[in-house]
This record gives sequence, C-alpha cells and structure tokens, in this order.
Amino acid sequence: MISAVFSRLGRWSVLLILIILTCQFTLTSCDPTAFKGDAAQVSQWVTNTISDPKTFNYAFNQEFPHVFLFTTEGLTTLNGVTAKIEPALAQSWKISEDKKRIVFTLREDLKWSDGEPLTADDVIFTYEDIIFNKQIPTDWKDFLKIGQSGTFPKLRKLSDRAVEFILPEPFAPFLSTTTGPSTNSVGILPKHALQDSLISKAEKGQPQFLSTWGTDTAPAKIIVNGPYKIESYTPTQRVVFRRNPYYWRKDNQGNNLPYVERIVWQIVESTDTSILQFRSRGLDVVEISPENFSLLKREEKRGKFTIYNGGPRFQKVFISFNLNKGRRKNGQPVVNSIKSRWFNTLAFRQAIAYAIDRQTMLNNIFRGLGTVQNSPIDIQSPFYLSPEQGLKVYDYNLNTAKELLLKAGFTYNSKNQLLDAEGNRVRFSLITNTENKTRVAMGAQIKQDLSKIGIQVDYNPISFNTLTDKLSNSLDWECHLLGFTGGVEPHDGANVWLTDGGLHSFNQKPLEGQEPLSGQEIAPWEAEISRLYIQGSQELDEVKRKEIYAQTQRLTQEYLPFIHLVTPLSLVAVRDRIQGVKYSALGSLGGTQWNKYELKVAE
Repeated sequence: MISAVFSRLGRWSVLLILIILTCQFTLTSCDPTAFKGDAAQVSQWVTNTISDPKTFNYAFNQEFPHVFLFTTEGLTTLNGVTAKIEPALAQSWKISEDKKRIVFTLREDLKWSDGEPLTADDVIFTYEDIIFNKQIPTDWKDFLKIGQSGTFPKLRKLSDRAVEFILPEPFAPFLSTTTGPSTNSVGILPKHALQDSLISKAEKGQPQFLSTWGTDTAPAKIIVNGPYKIESYTPTQRVVFRRNPYYWRKDNQGNNLPYVERIVWQIVESTDTSILQFRSRGLDVVEISPENFSLLKREEKRGKFTIYNGGPRFQKVFISFNLNKGRRKNGQPVVNSIKSRWFNTLAFRQAIAYAIDRQTMLNNIFRGLGTVQNSPIDIQSPFYLSPEQGLKVYDYNLNTAKELLLKAGFTYNSKNQLLDAEGNRVRFSLITNTENKTRVAMGAQIKQDLSKIGIQVDYNPISFNTLTDKLSNSLDWECHLLGFTGGVEPHDGANVWLTDGGLHSFNQKPLEGQEPLSGQEIAPWEAEISRLYIQGSQELDEVKRKEIYAQTQRLTQEYLPFIHLVTPLSLVAVRDRIQGVKYSALGSLGGTQWNKYELKVAE
C-alpha cells in the first residue's frame, strides 16, 4: 500500500501538497494581515522596508530608511512641506549677532520613553561624550567639523533646560545638523542609559558603547525620545513600534500625540512582493516604483488609496568606481592594480558616462517618471546647478566614448573587445542591492550599454547588507550601483565629500579599529571638493554659498567619482483610511510620514 501511494503521479501529488503547505507557512509568517488580526483592537498602520535594520544605536546609522525615523528626535526638526527648521526637543533658540553662539532652550518636563527626565545633560552627553569622542566612529562627526581645522563646537550648560553652543567661527549649516532623523543630523541620546557603556571597556580596550544597542538588544532596553519606541523585532519579518507615552507633543486640544498606537514596519525584501501585499491590503503605505505605477493608478479608486507625487525624489542614483589605491598590511592592493589603473584614468570614467544611455533608462525602466540626474545635489535643492546654468552633462554618445578610450591608450581586438595598453581585457564587476528591482534593471542595462564599447561587466546583484559591508568594512568591490538620500542643505553630504568622511565610499579610509592602509592617495580634485565643502559651511551669504556649491558640482561632473543616472519621482500610495497625510518628497520615508505623530486611522 505504501509503495502504491508513491507512484509517479502520487509522488508529484505529495510534493505539490508539501510545496503548498510550505508556501502557506512562509506567506503567513511574513504576511502583515496575519499580524493585523492580533491587533484588531489597537489602532495601527503598516508600512514596509526592504531589509533588516543594521543597528538600534543612532550614532552608527548609515542607512535610509531606518528605525530612528520613528524613535528619535533632535533639538529641531525639518518641516516636510515648507522645508523650514522648526522647534522639536528645543522650544526655542537664540543666535548671537556674531553667529558664533547659539543657546537652545529645551521644553519643560521632557521625558525619555522610560519616564526619566530629558535635560541639558543629555544634550551635552550626546555631543561631548559620543560625537566628539575620538573612539566613537560616528558620521555625525563629519557634519560638525568646523573650518579647515575641523574644530568641534564647545558646549556650556546654562541650566537643566538651556545649553549654549560656542562655535570657533560662523557655521552656516549648524541648525541643519540639529534636525534629528529628518536629515543626516543629530538625534539626542540618553545619558542615563548609555553612559556606563562609554566607561566600560571591551576586550580590545574600546568602549563597550561600540557594541551597545545592536539589533540583538531586547527592545525594552532601547530608550528613545521620539513618538514611538520599539516594541518588538523579528528578523526578516518586522519591527513593531509602540506609541511612546512620554512623547512631548500635544494637539491643539491638549491631547497627547501620536494618535496611532502602533506602527508595523514590515520587512519585505522584494519590491514586487511589497506591491502584492499592498494590493491585498496587507500594507497601508508603499513606495511606488515606476514599473508598478500604471497598475496601481488603475486601482486607486477601487482600492481606496491615494497616490501622492512629490516631484523629484531627494535621492541620487549612481554608479561609482573604487578609486582607492591603498594596500593592506600583507601588501595586497584594495583594488586589483590593473583595474585600479583603469578606474583612476579620468578618460575611462568619462567614457563610461558617455556610454550609458540614461534617457533610454528613464524612458524604459522609469517609464518616464523621473529625470536624468547630473549632480550630487538634489534637483529640488536651491543649491542645485542645472545643465542650463552650465553644469557639464554626458549625453549618450558611443563614438565619443570610444574616442576617449583610444586616446587614453586602450585598443580593440578583432572581436571588438576593449584592451588596455598591456593587452588586458577590460572587465570588472558591478554590484547593486538585489532587493531593489528598479536598480537590478538599471544594472542590466548598464551591462548591455558597456558591452557596446567592448567592456565586459560581471553583474552581480547582492543583498543590501552584504553590499554595505563591502563598502564600509571590507572595501572589497570594484563598481557599485547605489543611491544616496539627500535634502535641501548641501552640507548633509559632508560625510560623502570630506576626504575622511564616513561615506567617502569611492576612496574610503578604514574606520576606527579597522586595519590601516598604506599608499592611499587623495587626488587634487578630491581635496578641492573637500575644501569647498568646508568653505561652503563657513559662508553665510546664500548667494556666495550657492556659487561655492556650484563649483563642487562642476568638479564632481568633470572628475566623476559618481556617475549619476536618473532621479525618480517621489511616488507613494497611502490607504485613504490614514488621515492627516501632508505629502512631500522631503522628510521621513520619502515624505509620507514626516508628520507621523499627527496621523489618524479611520477604521
């Protein structure tokens, strides 16, 4: 009897049943609608992200979106609609006439999520003990280095509610650095919860803080000051945020904010899957990729959701070559020496730029829902230099690309394959994050485009976590396709353009505690961009600041540390049951929830 069951048809039937059961289990474990059933009596909405959080310690964050959009605030905040800096933890601030002293006055009775008072001591702790601490490798340092010497501000406690920042010289972007998770700026951290970790030492003598509040930390131990705290984290599935009962905001009637009790941040590693979950009402909010726009637009009324268009996204998508000439302790170069010569040849990078058909990329992959990008400064920023204002562009031209390569000493063999002067076949690897379907398609087109000038691209989409590890830690990469989130203030990119910046990825210095490199070089144009970013931060006249940042854009387009591609439109679909949405391309999660504390859910 048993052997009869496993006939050819029977074996396939049993296998089919097992596959169905497995798929049902997998979908149920990841489906937010199943989680919704457990919270029928709790007001909540569900959104998504493409990967697991890397840290619960805001000082070490280098990704976007991140959990701190929900949990953390700074002294000020950025209004997503007006782009104006507004009070947050600080109810007011006063700037001296010489622009070198700023006094922040905190709100009365501020509390952390555990009920402990939030005072000036926490502000001083965040800056002096964490940001200014040489043993703590936080990108926040890059935003607060003032002048050519990179001097940090000094802080003075005036009272439990008042802190004075004393600057060595006027520093134009200072207020922008205080806006918490709205941009790449400082969020205040709790002294009472973290001070011991700075005093305690790990095995190698480094502060215990370096490993404090990793994603393996029990959520109850993560103390925050934002509208939500972390209630639970299930790797590869979701982060659940619970309303912070001690959050400071109140509405005009004196009711405590936020209104919604819980937010579920579903981890969905495929943009296709996130759209499926949104269409099946498993998600309340989803960012729309160009390939899904038409489908969702047809379903807008029937599905009871609204598609918001905020104009060009505050995001730059690009490819970048690893220009690092450094060598490791064992003498091995960071980048293969033959390929490093190609990458560091300006004509090679410019030829690549001419060979990528960005207009076809915009038309086919983005369905026309975006614009060709030529600058590291966002199109919506007042500091953006347009091609009409003289910014160099690289319109698709294969003949120009080939001419540049031939003049630089490259040749073609009988198979039309590109060779360098020593006869080496020009071939390199390109990586991007596999979770982003649009970027995967962009990489495929780049591979095809570059084959037309004889270059073989070994294209390998990998997980986002693996990609960021290569960029930040191992430095083991040749060319990557990625995007940076930005804002209206150019200094938000200081960690990218300062030569020792934490995201100076095209020529990255090892982080604190990592193996040092020998022989690393800084190109003159690279040093000049860094100098100009410092100069731009020193200039208070906006017209003069614009010209300084215009110079940086001319240099970046001439020397191409990043070859910018396409900036998509900021498109988001939001269930109509979520009320109070004030949509903007600027702000948290693409601008949908920058005012998350005001949102309501109509069941």
